[in-house]
Amino acid sequence: MATPSDRTEDEQEQLNRQLGELLQELRVAMPGVQVLFGFLLAAAFNQRFSELERWQEDVYLGTLLCSALATAFFIAPTAYHRITFRQGEKEKIIRVATRFAIAGLALLALAMTGAVLVVTSFLFSAITAVIVTALVFVAFSWLWFAYALYRRIEGHRSD
Repeated sequence: MATPSDRTEDEQEQLNRQLGELLQELRVAMPGVQVLFGFLLAAAFNQRFSELERWQEDVYLGTLLCSALATAFFIAPTAYHRITFRQGEKEKIIRVATRFAIAGLALLALAMTGAVLVVTSFLFSAITAVIVTALVFVAFSWLWFAYALYRRIEGHRSD
């Protein structure tokens, strides 16, 4: 596999590749947030929804909002790109879109964690719900953020 130093692409080719990679990553994340958002919208119309306790309803609302905002952040790079198209700002588009994508991932992780809390607290004991939700939160935190940041820091140390 080619390393970054092995590549012979010019700056424009590099920007095009980076933008393509970012857009592909967003295409991977979008179905997950769309399915979750649809599920959350439909759940409110379920007959058993009225059985939720007040705090579960609050968590549900926070989860729904996180899911909606994650959707907005994942789609925002497309809107930003379209509005600034052919303005010679591809590098800025990539920087902004990367921040939007990271914010969207954080919101999606919170939404999925909240959904797990609502469902597990409804079906199981409070302690089971807390343990399962904490494990899910730790998994998202490690897999989506902490491990990448750790590797990034380690990479800088070896330079």
